[in-house]
Amino acid sequence: MQTHEFEAIIVGGGGAGLMAALYASRQVKTAVISKLYPTRSHTGTAQGGIGAALGNLDEDHPEWHAFDTVKGGDYLTDQNAALVLAEEAVSAVIELEHLGLPFDRTPDGRISQRRFGGHTSNFGGQPVRRACHAADRTGHMILQTLYQQCIKNNVKFFDEYHVVDVIRVGDQVAGVIAVNLDSGELHIFHSKAVLFATGGWGRVWEITSNAHSLTGDGNSIVYRRGVPMQDMEFFQFHPTGIYRLGILITEGVRGEGGILLNDRGERFMERYAPKIKDLASRDVVSRAIHLEIQAGRGIKGKNYVYLDVTPETVNRYLAEAGETRRVTREDIESKLPDILDFCRTYLGVDPVKEPMPIQPTAHYGMGGIPTDLDGLVVLDEKNTPLSGLYAAGECACVSVHGANRLGTNSLTDLIVFGRRAGKHMAEYCKSAAVTPLPNNPAEEIEAELERIRTANGKTKPYQIRNEMQQIMMKHVSVFRTADGIQEAINVLHHLQDQYHHDLMIDDRGKRFNSDMFEAWELGSLLDLAEVTAVSALARQESRGAHSREDFSKRDDEKWLVHTLAYREADGSIRLAHNKPVDLSLAAKDEKFKPKERVY
Repeated sequence: MQTHEFEAIIVGGGGAGLMAALYASRQVKTAVISKLYPTRSHTGTAQGGIGAALGNLDEDHPEWHAFDTVKGGDYLTDQNAALVLAEEAVSAVIELEHLGLPFDRTPDGRISQRRFGGHTSNFGGQPVRRACHAADRTGHMILQTLYQQCIKNNVKFFDEYHVVDVIRVGDQVAGVIAVNLDSGELHIFHSKAVLFATGGWGRVWEITSNAHSLTGDGNSIVYRRGVPMQDMEFFQFHPTGIYRLGILITEGVRGEGGILLNDRGERFMERYAPKIKDLASRDVVSRAIHLEIQAGRGIKGKNYVYLDVTPETVNRYLAEAGETRRVTREDIESKLPDILDFCRTYLGVDPVKEPMPIQPTAHYGMGGIPTDLDGLVVLDEKNTPLSGLYAAGECACVSVHGANRLGTNSLTDLIVFGRRAGKHMAEYCKSAAVTPLPNNPAEEIEAELERIRTANGKTKPYQIRNEMQQIMMKHVSVFRTADGIQEAINVLHHLQDQYHHDLMIDDRGKRFNSDMFEAWELGSLLDLAEVTAVSALARQESRGAHSREDFSKRDDEKWLVHTLAYREADGSIRLAHNKPVDLSLAAKDEKFKPKERVY
């Protein structure tokens, strides 16, 4: 079994992983391990923009950005993290520009910005243009830019190596175990520090914007090695996914003037968010769409509504709002080229001539691997660190998004906290000793992979996956109840039993055995689905993306706390609700104190 020696290992080649690798590699020997070619990572699907209070088109300040982040997170956001995000976003975006990212420009040559849901001026005033964009391909441009810089900086890449375990020796991390997908051979990567930047787990649900590769690998790996999962009940449903497919229609469409309409032709967001209407936070808009459909006002009585960005409709509403600007077909074509192409290709709909059919789609996990502000993984409510283990991006939970993430803040999170983690990793590696490897560190995972490869039961992985996705979509999505969540948990327990005792796969080979790895990924999804459902059942309130029909109000007195979910030795889940939310900004400024959200 081949062993590779590095000081810093990054697992995942998306925006957070590449940003961390770029900074770590400036000081220590660094490698990136990815099951995909890095520029195929899911960051590339991020469309509309990256949030930063540059103030290029409207007056803006980091304090306003921090306020919107806290309010958007329904006050479960750790306020120290929100301030770091907002303050460091400005330098991070300018750094991306200097690294070569081709942002769209204003007529005088500055970075162009557009509106996005939940982003306002003056602590909740009018919508503000804060999203820095490269057409509707912002994430793709970030990936290309950072990958080029990592190559320039001699980062070593192991592409199509699938990490399947982390080597934990007591309270130290000594590396990871990965499989070379080409040969099927296990490889040991021995290091002083490991950072997981493996993205989300949206494939838990039936309708999702997430790629097939987003199966929560990093989260499940560390969860099985004693790291708790934080705030997993909060999973965001983006309001505008392509009907039935879930492919994302960026919030940038509404930022450019797009309007949500029901079957009666009503701009229904005026009822739910009278102040900023279609640009309310994502949880508010998703619930509004769900309620319109539930009330029989979906288009033709079906489970979707319209998103209309035709110049005729947009200009009519701009005129009614007293705005002088007007939108042309050429504006839409230049600012939203990928969105237009998606709709024309997958729906046969031309958005500059007719409205787009959309429905909420599982999009983003606010919870994940708990970390401090430098990306260091912590093990409990006291923030006890696990030396040498880091996480950044969607798989991590520094709790900057609280109970609901604002649009653009995912890319900001990747860059700001990826950079901080990379810097801290490098400093740690320069002073830390190498933790010796235990005897045969791959023994346990090797046995598990062999169990899956030779599984000879009666149930195919796709059957288990389909049932998991359907039950989660039915009972643990936009709206939830205790009875529904409990039914989902019961089904998940049955599916876990099938997975461990009645699994069957067809491919017995070693090379590029996608059958085996999809089955292994299914195990990760089942673990995270169960943690999500158990955490959701315990939280008896509605907050952000977690909306309980049987507990419709937010309860700050009891539930202004984070959830920590621990995996016990017998596979059961133990919950703790003793980790407080950071309210450091509220202690200095009344505006940051928890209050009812009004948009």
